[in-house]
Amino acid sequence: MKKFLRLLYLAPMALFFTACDNGFEEMNVNPNASTAVVPGFLFTRTQLATVSNNFTGAAYLTIGGSMQHFATYKEVPAAGDKYFNYSYSTASWGLYGGTDMTTQGAVIDIEQVIASVNTLPADVNKLSVARIWKAYMYHRLTDLYGDVPYSEAGKALTEKNYTPKYDEQSAIYADMLKELEQAIAAFDPAQATFGTSDLIYGGDITKWKKFGYSLMLRLGMRLTQVDAALAKTWVQKAIAGGVIISDEDIATIAYVDGSVTASRNFISSGLMSTDYVTPGGDNVEGGKLAKTLIDYLKTTKDPRLNVISVVWVKPTATSAYVADTATALQKGMPNAAFNSLPADFDSYSEPNPNTILKYNAPLLVFTAAETHLLLAEAAVRGWYTATSAEAEYKSAVTSGMKHWALFGSPGIISDARINAYIAANPYKTSGSVEEQFEQIGTQKWVALFLEDEYEIFSNWRRTGYPKLTPTNYPGNLTGGKIPTRFVVPDSEESYNKDNFLESRTRQGGTNTLSSVVWWDK
Repeated sequence: MKKFLRLLYLAPMALFFTACDNGFEEMNVNPNASTAVVPGFLFTRTQLATVSNNFTGAAYLTIGGSMQHFATYKEVPAAGDKYFNYSYSTASWGLYGGTDMTTQGAVIDIEQVIASVNTLPADVNKLSVARIWKAYMYHRLTDLYGDVPYSEAGKALTEKNYTPKYDEQSAIYADMLKELEQAIAAFDPAQATFGTSDLIYGGDITKWKKFGYSLMLRLGMRLTQVDAALAKTWVQKAIAGGVIISDEDIATIAYVDGSVTASRNFISSGLMSTDYVTPGGDNVEGGKLAKTLIDYLKTTKDPRLNVISVVWVKPTATSAYVADTATALQKGMPNAAFNSLPADFDSYSEPNPNTILKYNAPLLVFTAAETHLLLAEAAVRGWYTATSAEAEYKSAVTSGMKHWALFGSPGIISDARINAYIAANPYKTSGSVEEQFEQIGTQKWVALFLEDEYEIFSNWRRTGYPKLTPTNYPGNLTGGKIPTRFVVPDSEESYNKDNFLESRTRQGGTNTLSSVVWWDK
């Protein structure tokens, strides 16, 4: 009887809620929100999110510390300095999605862009650029984490697939290279582009072809330790296609200074907010430029030292701090040497506020310096004979110094200083193959400083250069080994357990900073 009375009570209530629902769907639509994909807008956001995602945690604190560009005396931010904290490395997974959709979820965005431009022939250039950028995005993800969701990723909106499989890195590389080749071949000069929605080249398909082939060259060279024959095939295919060899073709994104923080260069913003807020005294994360980097630049008399590095000094006891670029003053802080504020903290070098820390500094996405170094390596391997390894190395050094002029007049390095550096540090033409590889790899460690720490990390894992001395801070998580892979977030074991566990087993059963990716031999 009670159940019957309850039903009588609930029946009119159900009718009431049904009636009230009429029109609610229309009322709940945000009139200011777009209900359709706007490819240009999403592509812009994808570009920005890809390059800036987790810069502070990944590129600065983890890679920058482990590659001994930076050092810190503190323990919490010491994923790279002391191999003490892995949480910073997990955040790069945010490219798959997260709560902050201004910097995360680029995987979903690029899938939506591709889906919206893959049917009409008139959109072929937009599709090609999106496919190339997708390869750029995923090569960063897979190089950081190894096997990752790829073929089924970004399909939650379209296919309701919330548990994508983890593809093997070898398969991901094969598909990325295929995508690059097909996308480049499909460009049509008669069709429209993304135009100003493309922050790198403004829709210039000739330059996008060079970017695509340069990325192909980078990925092809990544295969040298696992399949040299296949590496040679893709390296030579990229070179034949035409890569970035002129500074006029380098891939850059312009930023502006102003009240809109999202328009500022994320590198300068990240460094300013996490460490270099005010001159002199302690820094938020306890960071300074590392001894390994500063010592190398001073030993080789590298003019880039005075462009990237300063020591804050007080001319008098009562005056304000002044940024001094004098070579003699520059001093790097040793990695993992301290666990409290050093008494001489002010005497260590920091990033130059007039170049690196400028909010309107450009981002160099892919430079001619890197391409020339890849060509130099190809020449050493006998895969490229158009010029010599020495000539390519000199071009790389010149380009790597010239591009600092893009940061303003304090970044200009004269031809005389460049030539003097090359004369003092000649290419080891008569050296062994390994000695030449070491010189090329070490130069890449300098030339790509800060702008592409990810590539420095990957190249070091592939080649072993530069030769870095690991630290062994008490309680570190790697047994005194420089980290070799990022850690997939623990949340994957909850949300995508079966696929995550299968991937972990396939990659040796570990998910730590000491795990390795497929091409790292």
